[in-house]
Amino acid sequence: MTMAIRRLDSAAADFWRQLDALLAWESVADETVQAAVAEILAAVRARGDAALLEYTRRFDGVEAASVAELEIPQARLQAALEAVSPELREALESAAARIRAYAERQRLASWRYEEADGTVLGQRVTPLDRVGLYVPGGKAAYPSSVLMNAVPARVAGVGELVMVSPTPRGEVNELVLAAAAVAGVDRCFAVGGAQAVAALAYGTETIPAVDKIVGPGNIYVAAAKRAVFGTVGIDMVAGPSEILVICDGATDPEWVAMDLFSQAEHDEDAQAILVSPDRAFLDAVAEAVGRLLPAQPRRAIIERSLGARGALIAVRDLEEAAAVANRIAPEHLELSVADPEPLLARIRHAGAVFLGRYTAEAVGDYCAGPNHVLPTSRTARFSSPLGVYDFQKRTSIIGCSPEGAARLGRTAAVLARGEGLEAHARSAELRGGGDG
Repeated sequence: MTMAIRRLDSAAADFWRQLDALLAWESVADETVQAAVAEILAAVRARGDAALLEYTRRFDGVEAASVAELEIPQARLQAALEAVSPELREALESAAARIRAYAERQRLASWRYEEADGTVLGQRVTPLDRVGLYVPGGKAAYPSSVLMNAVPARVAGVGELVMVSPTPRGEVNELVLAAAAVAGVDRCFAVGGAQAVAALAYGTETIPAVDKIVGPGNIYVAAAKRAVFGTVGIDMVAGPSEILVICDGATDPEWVAMDLFSQAEHDEDAQAILVSPDRAFLDAVAEAVGRLLPAQPRRAIIERSLGARGALIAVRDLEEAAAVANRIAPEHLELSVADPEPLLARIRHAGAVFLGRYTAEAVGDYCAGPNHVLPTSRTARFSSPLGVYDFQKRTSIIGCSPEGAARLGRTAAVLARGEGLEAHARSAELRGGGDG
């Protein structure tokens, strides 16, 4: 079969405009969605458990007399872990161990130093008290996301991890529960949507308010997270999944086609792009896409994704490919070339980079170790992958000796009076014996 994928050429006069148009995405701007979310947030904030039960009944078709009935006990999580196949349990535990080992290297440490006059300056690093983890539920659930969000929080030393996950029509995803047991989730509630985000942000009679909300969700969840930011922290407002493959033309075209499929199968809005200076290779990948697509279980989704937002881009050379990659700032970037290190040196913006022909992006999704929660929609220009540091906060430490108080007080007083703040000036200089 033939599969129509947009073709772009960097030699075209309007190439960069075409590329920007291809990348354009705004995931939570829909006014109808925002209005619905604002109503839900206000209701849960005002009426707590009662509103949460109403929305769970309306959106998930789950009847409960109390939110306490929607709490999934630890014994149930452990039972799910014990019920999965040995192969699945080993995979979950192996992935968790690799994620933990990587996360251990990210932990920030407190530090101090002392100046000559005895003044002490430093930074104290402490974990967040309580974090909320949102996990999509039902059939479209991802146990890997439980591990990627919960394990770094545990490494950071977060005091309590509260997970929310919808169970539409009472459908529980056993793998999600098993992953929660492996990751050490403290409490788990069968609630979802914007109403679950509201419960985590504001607290209800049963669900405790958290300090930060992490984890993926649909457009309503994303809009809710954006709306409650400031009351709580959030990881990010994520858009659709993305992959950019840069290839020199020597990788097996079927490998690259499947790499494009691996992200396109997430949803119709996902974006999969291949960049190469070898036009014959672009043709070969296009042929492989058409040949392999009919056998894909999620063929319809892949076809719509590639047709709407996918592209095969011809460039002059790998140096220009790097420039294209920096413009795209992709969530996932595969450098499928003979020697990826020189090309990596040119990359400034990417959520995660996969080096060489043998590194499939999919291993990063599950078990390589680095986090798969990555900046999307070009936000890699200023954002980073989720990590232990997202579950830690930094507090500045200042301790003046008598000599330091006098020295720093004089400087502070001059600056304070320059700003017209006399009380600041007097406060600073009094401890140093100043008379103003």
